[in-house]
Amino acid sequence: MARADSLLHIELAYSPAPRLVRSMALELPAGSTLADALTASGWLAQCGWALDSLRCGVWGRVQPLEHALRDGDRVEVYRPLKVDPKEARRLRYKRQRRA
Repeated sequence: MARADSLLHIELAYSPAPRLVRSMALELPAGSTLADALTASGWLAQCGWALDSLRCGVWGRVQPLEHALRDGDRVEVYRPLKVDPKEARRLRYKRQRRA
């Protein structure tokens, strides 16, 4: 049995749509990676994700799947953007200018 101090307490978060966030608390063994957290969550199978195609990060910074986690980390799964942010700004500006 693992000692309590050898466990990492991780929060896993994903926003499938704007203003909607799914989150899950995980306890993982010390030395776990970002890939380990995603696998342990069960979200790969639930959402039909391929691990190597995901864009993920820790506390808002994109990290590789081999990134070692620390206690208290927030792992985030980023969804692909539908519109390039620069293009979205251009479109908003055009709409505001017409009004």
